[in-house]
Amino acid sequence: MFKHNLLRQVSRASATGLRPPTVTAATRCATRPFSNAISLRDKKDEEHPLDQFSTSGEQGAHKNEGQYSRTDKRIRVEYPEEEGLPRQKPVQGRGGYHFKRTLASFSLEDRVGVVTGGARGLGLVMSQALVISGADVAIVDMNKEEADHQAKILVEGFKKDNPGAEKMPKVTAHYADVSSPDSVNSAIAGILEAHGKIDNLVTSAGFTENYDAIEYPYERMQKLWGVNVDGTYLFATGVAKHLMERKAKGSIVFIGSMSGAIVNVPQPQAPYNAAKAAVRHLASSLAVEWAHADIRVNCISPGYMLTALTRKILDDNPELAQKWISLIPQGKMGRPEDLMGAVTFLCSDASGYVTGSDLRIDGGYTVT
Repeated sequence: MFKHNLLRQVSRASATGLRPPTVTAATRCATRPFSNAISLRDKKDEEHPLDQFSTSGEQGAHKNEGQYSRTDKRIRVEYPEEEGLPRQKPVQGRGGYHFKRTLASFSLEDRVGVVTGGARGLGLVMSQALVISGADVAIVDMNKEEADHQAKILVEGFKKDNPGAEKMPKVTAHYADVSSPDSVNSAIAGILEAHGKIDNLVTSAGFTENYDAIEYPYERMQKLWGVNVDGTYLFATGVAKHLMERKAKGSIVFIGSMSGAIVNVPQPQAPYNAAKAAVRHLASSLAVEWAHADIRVNCISPGYMLTALTRKILDDNPELAQKWISLIPQGKMGRPEDLMGAVTFLCSDASGYVTGSDLRIDGGYTVT
């Protein structure tokens, strides 16, 4: 029965396919006019007041159009020269010698970490996180004097917080212009001479400026990209080469920014946003390229963090703070110490199967 029905359907389909089209059908298809009888908008709706809030309204009809989602070219912030940068104190409180139970895989004991831009801001706090977690640390900074000062402070703080510790951390200071290949190579050589090896790298050297893109001086933009992008690349490849020569596993953490995934408002900062997007994708690309060597590469993308420099900027532009926190779901800016757990996690064996990731620490800013 099934076979007969199937043959009948095939026969009917074949006959339909061979049947020539009628003149009537052909004429109807060829001469059918396009009709706009169905309007996208009823005429009476054109006079509705809410139409001014849609694309049918005139541009600039209301003063609050996009007011919380646009840049303001009147805001201009230049990154200060070295002597204008404020000094920052390490985080106060108990260090690594404690009695709270935690996973042993979070420990960084017997490892050497390098932190670029480690004498100030987020880099200083990350240097401290590595020291507290058991690592020896090489602080790299343009200001060697400040790096020396902070290295001593970190060791003194560790001694104070850990009076019974058998091993004191070794913290050294090194100069580098991260945008210069020769300077980077020289710094890495100095670190290896002082510590004998490198296991972790945190690329925190970077800065931002706020300029309207059309008015941003090109030489300043080159400097910004040189530090944020070139510096990240040069140190990462230098450390990766060392790890491969040692046939040792390692973990590299880039410090990006939520600005690599969103456009900040109201301050204009297009070149910085693009630079941090480059850093984020560079982490993903190198994670794949170096996976065979057991070198993990990840990115931390902070949101608005209240560093000493940020305080200085907000002192000069107090209205920015109100606008920033209004766009953060948690309603607060972060503190540098909010990044300590993240950098320790990504440097340690606790994140052994994590590579190519971008960990955003922004109070929910980028999910709204």
